[in-house]
Amino acid sequence: MKFPMKWAVSLHRQFAASILKFQQPNFTRLRLSRGLSSKAKPPVTMGAKKENSDDEMDEKVKKYLRGDAANLEGVKDKKLKGQLAVREDLYGKSAKTAAKIEKWLLPSEGGYLEAEGIEKTWRIKQESIAREVDILSSRNQYDIVLPELGPYTLDFTSNGRYMAAAGRKGHLAIVDMKTLNLIKEIQVRETVRDVAYLHNELFFAAAQKKYPYIYNREGTELHCLKEHGPVLRLQFLKNHFLLASINKFGQLRYQDVTMGEMIGNFRTGLGRTDVMQVNPFNGVVALGHSSGTVTMWKPTSSVPLVKMLCHPGPVSSLAFHPNGHLMATSGRENKIKIWDLRKFEVIQTLPCHAKTLNFSQKGLLAAGTGSFIQILADFSGSQNYSSYMTHSMAKGYQVGKVLFRPYEDILGIGHSMGWSSILIPGSGEPNFDSWVANPFETSKQRREKEVHSLLDKLPPETIMLDPTKVGTVRVPQKKEKPTKKDIEAEMEAAIETAKGTEFKKKTKGRNKPSKRATKRREMIDKAKRPFLEQQTQERETSRKKQKTNPETEMPKSLQRFVRQKAT
Repeated sequence: MKFPMKWAVSLHRQFAASILKFQQPNFTRLRLSRGLSSKAKPPVTMGAKKENSDDEMDEKVKKYLRGDAANLEGVKDKKLKGQLAVREDLYGKSAKTAAKIEKWLLPSEGGYLEAEGIEKTWRIKQESIAREVDILSSRNQYDIVLPELGPYTLDFTSNGRYMAAAGRKGHLAIVDMKTLNLIKEIQVRETVRDVAYLHNELFFAAAQKKYPYIYNREGTELHCLKEHGPVLRLQFLKNHFLLASINKFGQLRYQDVTMGEMIGNFRTGLGRTDVMQVNPFNGVVALGHSSGTVTMWKPTSSVPLVKMLCHPGPVSSLAFHPNGHLMATSGRENKIKIWDLRKFEVIQTLPCHAKTLNFSQKGLLAAGTGSFIQILADFSGSQNYSSYMTHSMAKGYQVGKVLFRPYEDILGIGHSMGWSSILIPGSGEPNFDSWVANPFETSKQRREKEVHSLLDKLPPETIMLDPTKVGTVRVPQKKEKPTKKDIEAEMEAAIETAKGTEFKKKTKGRNKPSKRATKRREMIDKAKRPFLEQQTQERETSRKKQKTNPETEMPKSLQRFVRQKAT
């Protein structure tokens, strides 16, 4: 069903106004992820260029070398010396290859904000950033105001080219973020709680009032997933082609979108929740509950893989780092915790509240609450996050969702009055791999990629906490046989527990001392029985071994001619 004409006209006008609002670039103190230089460089001669390129190559080779070379002069063994020399030569070649790959295949550098003197980066506002960046980057700062249809939630495709926006009052819009053109918008005339893209921009799922629906790019309804019920959150596992949902009744469901088969249907048993996120490293779905616990699930297990207590109160949001080893959670007690999932330990606690969290491709953490957004960064690599940027929305805007746009220094914000976009230098990956995600892919490339991704689809059984175990051989552990002393000690302990049991007081005639004594004797015999059966089995196996022994099979007169085993 089409959206009312007056809202469509206002939406197009706001997009046009946001495109026209830009100023001339003035490159100082700011770098974006496309490798913009901070100062104009004078012309350089060919000889100087060659020297500079050689110096750059040497620096890059040093970055990829595995420490200092081994000192081979003190090695006397010729064989070992030759092996070490070959290995050092191999290390040098691999470092040169990695440096060449970085030079030719990774030409763009990551951006960042540079503070001068005592200035702080978190004091720099979006207005000052807009004056420094180029025209194309300044187009990505806009604010779409649709108060009658909010609050809004957002989702980007994996290559960052397209965005789906969903208003709570039933507004669904698809936007091309490269040209800022509105592709399609529809009005479903019922509550929309969440939206999620599937494997590409042609299909997206919307969690509506009663059921989730799947639409195509033209706004045509394709499927109604009635088995999921009234869904609160949706997540798509792109490597497994699974659509995961959590509904009002705390039921977690996995559905294969290629075959339409329901892979998993589990009751969490921890009540209603709208906090749901997928770990990009292993495909495990994490849920945050009102009891302060975070549970992690896979579609082949009816019980959670991990159940960890993260906060003393309800969990308000969570997010995973792109490497899958860090998790950020926020609770109602106004604290954000950074967790190391390899040890399940807290590595940092930050005193601030967040209604929504999101990690960027370069590891920046965005936290939004009320009308305030804070960006935390860890530039030292020591997993110590500190304030990098801040942004205050207009008064009365309530931030519902923050989401970084892939391969761009842009943060999308869904709030109660519409949606907005701001610039966050250093958040996006500057170099994209066209085999993984191509922001400039054509329709033919998209079709080819869809076929390849379907052929490379992973089965649900590959979802586990440590995916590196897939393809390895599990070594069976040999159980040590208990000694006679251990068996006797276990038997005595079982007898003592049987003797110490207390009986209920029963009616007259059924509580005699003789009946109690016989019942206690029966319990002692029952406790002894498994140990006695084990002893009889061991005796039978030893007898069978004696029968198969060649010495016992031969007569006594010929037993001395049997070949004896070497001791």
